Amino acid sequence: MWEEKVAITGPYNFDLALSRLALDPLNAVDIEQRLVRVPLAFDDKKIVADVIATGTLEKPEFVVRASDEKEKTLNRLTEIFQWDVELLQVHEHFQSTELKGLFNDHLGTPLVLEFDPFSSLIKSIIHQQVNLKFAFTLTERFVQAFGEQVDGVWFYPSPERVAKLKVEELRELQFSGRKAEYVIGIGELTASCQLDFEKLKTMADVEVSKELIKIRGVGPWTVENFLMFALGRPNLFPMGDIGIQNALKKYFKLDDKPDLPQMEKYKEPWNPYLSYASLYLWRSIE
Repeated sequence: MWEEKVAITGPYNFDLALSRLALDPLNAVDIEQRLVRVPLAFDDKKIVADVIATGTLEKPEFVVRASDEKEKTLNRLTEIFQWDVELLQVHEHFQSTELKGLFNDHLGTPLVLEFDPFSSLIKSIIHQQVNLKFAFTLTERFVQAFGEQVDGVWFYPSPERVAKLKVEELRELQFSGRKAEYVIGIGELTASCQLDFEKLKTMADVEVSKELIKIRGVGPWTVENFLMFALGRPNLFPMGDIGIQNALKKYFKLDDKPDLPQMEKYKEPWNPYLSYASLYLWRSIE
């Protein structure tokens, strides 16, 4: 077991990040202890890393503990929690926009990534066209049925495991037949290396989009979600997302949800940090 202290540049609001992670029942989060236990897989080795906040909004510090793979773990956690992103720069950009009040209310909220790109894509597929509560229930059933628990923390099933599933097995969990086929298909593509997440990390947003949109079951919303929460891309604004539409309606006190031309106009000044505008708008209605 090793332990490392990590200090980063503020502002960084880990408590707001934890409250968002806590929405997913599969995440091992302790709000009072300011702790999240992160499942990490390096090749065939599964490691649980404890991340505990010990600092403040302005002076963020963390203690990280894990059993092995210190360098890989710290690098991956830096990626997941975006510890190398200057959030003050993002905050200052929005001070001259109409979202100034929102960014002041949620100062230092980071764009925290899903713990693994494969599970991020699978989760997006499961969450399609169902309400959030049932989406989390379905995902929890899926992971508890076919995943693995290590030291009390759930790991999503591997691509190889997902590829071998039968549609009937997922139908028993209340998946639709089509959604079951999509999930198994992504498992097959990943297990056969036709879908390479390490390669996607090196590609531009447009290239990633072209690659993913070919996959059965993957539409624009799923691509945008993946770019934002699996790859941490900073400039995504999913205009088709109902949550963003509702948040804009509430924030700007509109009679109806905004249409696409309205949203295009709103988002212009938020470039090149549209992902943060999206995140903070979601936060405002969660």
